[in-house]
Amino acid sequence: MTRLLAAALLFQPASLVLADEPAAPVPPTEAPGRMSVPEGFEVTLFAGEPDVVQPIAFTFDHRGRLWVVECLSYPKWSDDGTGNDRVSVFEDTDGDGRFDEKTVFLENGSNLSGIAVGYGGVWLCSLPNFLFVPDADGDDEPDGPPEVLLDGWSLDCKHNVFNGLTWGPDGWLYGCNGILATSMVGKPGTPEEDRTPMRCGVWRYHPTKHVFDVVARGFTNPWGLEFDDRGEIFVTNCVIKHLFHVVPGGHYERMYGEDLTENVYGLMPSCADYIHWGGGKWTTSRGGQGIHDAAGGGHAHVGCMIYRGDNWPVEYRGKLYTCNLHGRRVNVDSLHRFKSGYRSKREPDFLKANDPWFRGLELKYGPDGGVFMTDWSDTGECHDYDHCDRSNGRIHKITYGKTKPWKGDLAKLSLLELVRLFDHENEWFGRRAQLAFLERVRDDESEIAVEVAGAVEELVENGRTALARQRALTVVMQSGIGGVGALGYLGHERLEVRTFAQRLLVEEIVQGGKSAEGLARAAADEKDPFARLTFASLLQRLELDERKPIAMALLSRAEDADDPNIPLMIWYGIEPVVAEDPAWATKALRECKLPVVRGYIARRLASRTK
Repeated sequence: MTRLLAAALLFQPASLVLADEPAAPVPPTEAPGRMSVPEGFEVTLFAGEPDVVQPIAFTFDHRGRLWVVECLSYPKWSDDGTGNDRVSVFEDTDGDGRFDEKTVFLENGSNLSGIAVGYGGVWLCSLPNFLFVPDADGDDEPDGPPEVLLDGWSLDCKHNVFNGLTWGPDGWLYGCNGILATSMVGKPGTPEEDRTPMRCGVWRYHPTKHVFDVVARGFTNPWGLEFDDRGEIFVTNCVIKHLFHVVPGGHYERMYGEDLTENVYGLMPSCADYIHWGGGKWTTSRGGQGIHDAAGGGHAHVGCMIYRGDNWPVEYRGKLYTCNLHGRRVNVDSLHRFKSGYRSKREPDFLKANDPWFRGLELKYGPDGGVFMTDWSDTGECHDYDHCDRSNGRIHKITYGKTKPWKGDLAKLSLLELVRLFDHENEWFGRRAQLAFLERVRDDESEIAVEVAGAVEELVENGRTALARQRALTVVMQSGIGGVGALGYLGHERLEVRTFAQRLLVEEIVQGGKSAEGLARAAADEKDPFARLTFASLLQRLELDERKPIAMALLSRAEDADDPNIPLMIWYGIEPVVAEDPAWATKALRECKLPVVRGYIARRLASRTK
């Protein structure tokens, strides 16, 4: 076969059998040696087939063990609730970088695509249901049958299933959802008219209040969600641009179709100004060769990690890493503040697998700072519904120099010890310690000790990192430490504290008993566009009359006229106000200094008279 023909075949649909493609994957123990990584890094095999197959998602518990979803359902989703998907626990007891103990927690799962561990059990995306499997005693055996928390996710979504469960710094559990079908989400038994429609976007669920929210709408098939060091959300995406900064309440560019919300008029853009394939139709990037190789390998991005561990060198910290499915590699972005949001810059690719079977799906750093990366290991891809090799799968570990294995259990630490971990150099500890703290406070009816309360309040004021200060503020709000509500932090000198306080105050307002008056005053005084964007994003969560003074304060800021986010977010928040109260809308039209919003107000007023 000529090289020209071989190259041409690389761009054919994945369902075709490529004559020169290996009939079997590289043996698991040999795959790491083929990978190209920067000097000083090492890739090792943590687990491989037959010990793990089809690793579609994974997470950690308080002991640093990996909980892995082995999805045998895909690509033919079960429609009767039966299946052979597994949730397995992998542990490296001797610290040599390879697992030596495996426990199967669940072996009859159906359509599993996402996992989180916390609050005495395991949370699972199990199309069409969102499940909680209790394990309060932590013996790695379910205490009872799975509880269906939500249902209604569409079985017609093919590879665009809901996924990406991630604990947020606000204490909620976040996830993603794809574009191919509209889901009608609600608690079991909820009438159709009372359900929440959702197509592509980001959602969240509160673990104790059992509330479901749509955070943002748009994208295509987001399959990776992460928080940066300011607590801001980022998702990785396919087909259109690969990376989005997600502002709660936002409506974003999408692959096709209309937004489910009427009268949005304009959609928010990606924070990237480049694509990872060489142009043309995205299907030509399959294989990631030629012009696509130089550009980054392909259009399909899976997994999202902003590295803040303590093993990799400092120049790799804070950058965003995502697996490129067609390019068989890991792409890298650096994130930079731009006006009210971010702009990403393409960095050199971090890893190339040099293996036609490599299908990287997810990567996360653990307690020793090393990064775990899953490999689905197949010749097909997400559009190949006729073939799927269910016998393969790998989990690799990427480290720099020697690691310091950690053996412990955050669940056994005192509250004071947990607070001191919020600001750990390895953010893995901060994330899990906050979760362990909130779990404990929920279960413990006694008052929090003065020493603990003092440590939390000190962290809000003087924490080393912005995210540590936000985690501490969440604990202050949810546990009642100090008796000061979020309103008391709206004027805080630290940007990340006052923006996070804005969001927490709105939660208090929504729950009742708090006034939005303080938000309007703070919005009028705010000098930073990042904080003004947060005010704009919160409008949609307030009653219509509560939105008006906040919106008027924001509409008067001429300096935000060319901002890519603020005018659109204001519009999303005031559209129903304009529709209901034309007198207020006419006044806003006269005083508005943002041309985009003026145009939308006029357009919406005109549509009312037709």
